[in-house]
Amino acid sequence: MSTQPKTDCYLNHQQPSPPGADELPSSPQEILQNNDFFDTSYLKADLKGRSVRGGAITVFSQGCKFVLQTGSTVVLARLLTPADFGLIAMVTAITNFAMMFSDLGLSTATVQKAEINNDQVSTLFWINVGLGILIAAVVIGLAPAVAWFYDDPRLTPVTMALGLAFIFGGLTVQHQAMLQRHMRFFAIGIVEVVSMAVGVGAAIIGGVLGAGYWSLVIMYIVMAVAAAVGKWIAFPWLPGRPRRGVGIREMLGFGGNITGFNIVNYFARNADNILIGKFLGSVTLGFYSKAYGLLMLPLHQINRPVSAVALPSLSRLNNDPQKYKNYYLKTISLITFITAPLIAFMVVMSEDIILLVLGEQWLDASRIFAVLGISAVIQPLYNTQGWLHISSGHSRRFFRWGLIGSIIIVVSFLLGLPYGVMGVATAYTIGVYAIIVPCMWYAGNSAGIKVTSIFSVVWRNWCAAVFAGAGCYLLLVIINYIENIPIRLAFGFLCLIIVYVLSIVALNRSFAPLFQFMSLLKDFKPTSK
Repeated sequence: MSTQPKTDCYLNHQQPSPPGADELPSSPQEILQNNDFFDTSYLKADLKGRSVRGGAITVFSQGCKFVLQTGSTVVLARLLTPADFGLIAMVTAITNFAMMFSDLGLSTATVQKAEINNDQVSTLFWINVGLGILIAAVVIGLAPAVAWFYDDPRLTPVTMALGLAFIFGGLTVQHQAMLQRHMRFFAIGIVEVVSMAVGVGAAIIGGVLGAGYWSLVIMYIVMAVAAAVGKWIAFPWLPGRPRRGVGIREMLGFGGNITGFNIVNYFARNADNILIGKFLGSVTLGFYSKAYGLLMLPLHQINRPVSAVALPSLSRLNNDPQKYKNYYLKTISLITFITAPLIAFMVVMSEDIILLVLGEQWLDASRIFAVLGISAVIQPLYNTQGWLHISSGHSRRFFRWGLIGSIIIVVSFLLGLPYGVMGVATAYTIGVYAIIVPCMWYAGNSAGIKVTSIFSVVWRNWCAAVFAGAGCYLLLVIINYIENIPIRLAFGFLCLIIVYVLSIVALNRSFAPLFQFMSLLKDFKPTSK
């Protein structure tokens, strides 16, 4: 469960144009043709434009992946059983943790470093490859222990098979980082979409042929292989041999802070899956994991592209506190303006959404979906705390909060576990609301932004979403003769948006927020002069 942002940081550093700037390469194609994979000087000519286009491309690719993931969920939920998904969720809780060590934050270090050379990236490449092979061996070796822990012998071959994906992951860490460094978001988007499509297609074929839970195993492995091939084709750099004394100690230290956060964050994101799988069984975990995954799916499509633009933009504004503050507050206002009514709709219409997307056999997940949805209202804001820590250069504070927040969330899971899966979902929701204020206060201190300033720009959006959700629910109770689920969902969404807009206007006593929203969409990418 994602309770804290898993950040893929991309911080741009503008440099003064060097002599002879008019002779610099003008495109990544020219760079590749000259085999100069580390020259990013051509980006200086249109850094702002590339950032804007990169954000738009990321939004589009996320949309394509959302369609693929939603479509695969609809199809596979009918081909497989909740127990099949729960079985794989037991293993992915382990493999997702191991995955953090195959990167060690070195991809982010490669992207961020102002100047980098072939020796440095080659050395980092072999470190990542070695880690990938080592982690694959460890996961395969632990497979019997995983099966013993969950008391299910089927998990031994499943864990071994999924462990192989780490080898392919280690081969692509630095290629992915270099694509980001060159701001080649179109190539990244193509690789991600195509690899997901190939993996989903393989899983569906497996499901039709009766492969059961092995269909999901096939999907993960095929996606890893396809992504590796695609990234090497998109960035055809061949690493040299590793070398000592090439200046990677600083990069390793930076990556260590990011990895430290990811490790503690992992427990907050997956402790619920582990506990539910262990004490409540695979069927219950299947309902829980699918409900949470479906709830977070649309939010991830919003958060990732916004983060892709916000992190580098805030970093460039770091020397101008007022512009930094204004941009951050405008961005969180935009995010909550969009996500608050969307989440309210999903909570109110949870049963219809589950029936439409997953089918009647998943109906028990609707109550879990609704309770977790209450926590999801504030998560888009919670995730931005990472922007403040990292863009202001306080990665150590980022790690410290990760430790504090993770402990609180895991304790909430333990407190809710005796009351079943609904107890876990309810306790988690209470825990998230308990830490939101101290979290944003601590993050705001990193960047010189008061917590009162943060909440002053989002509380009206949240309140309007509550009013809209309540109004939509009451209206649907009164008009209960609509039996067609898609029509009922469409009608409910229309009603909710109308009430939401009216509530926004009433709470602000003007139409200004609506006009500001349209303006924010145009001015999302700031300039730093």
